[in-house]
Amino acid sequence: MSDNHDGKHQASSQLNVVDLEKRNFLIATSAVGAVGCAAAAVPFVLSMTPSERAKAAGAPVEVDVSKIAPGTMVTVEWRGKPVWIINRTDEMTAELHKSNDQLTDPESDVVSQQPSYCKNADRSLKPNLAVIVGICTHLGCSPTAKLQAKGDMGENWSGGFFCPCHGSKFDLAGRVFKGSPAPINLVVPPYQYLTENTLLIGVDTKEKV
Repeated sequence: MSDNHDGKHQASSQLNVVDLEKRNFLIATSAVGAVGCAAAAVPFVLSMTPSERAKAAGAPVEVDVSKIAPGTMVTVEWRGKPVWIINRTDEMTAELHKSNDQLTDPESDVVSQQPSYCKNADRSLKPNLAVIVGICTHLGCSPTAKLQAKGDMGENWSGGFFCPCHGSKFDLAGRVFKGSPAPINLVVPPYQYLTENTLLIGVDTKEKV
């Protein structure tokens, strides 16, 4: 009986040793795997440029407006939204003041649609440069730029934006025309000028960067 008992105890001890060794091996393997995954993720994060990381985080976006020719526009991304920057000519700006009777909210009285410093006839900090979120206020489509007068928009068209989804029309300040499905003007995002030609979208002009 004693020999059997000793034999069982020795076998049980050997099993415990094996189990412990197996458990330690699995723990070590898991740890190495976790470190490997983390190490693999690092190059991916580091491969993103500062501007890409800024966009991903919804951070402010800098734009060099000196590269935008008069009468043209560029589109940048901010917080996953298209933002238009239009360099309006003097003629374009002059036309803005002629169509007020055709607009739903010519004085930009819906205050949620623009910062207080853009509640003016041009809806901008500088008369020639407009900054507008390119998302229709009807159902969220992205309107098409129709910057030039007349053309396929009719004889009375003085330049602006047309939403192909349901036909809403906006002028070059993002103000909606009467009769459009869109109920309010396009949004003007918060922005400021860091220098004469460097625009920062996403930070109010009164805030420190």
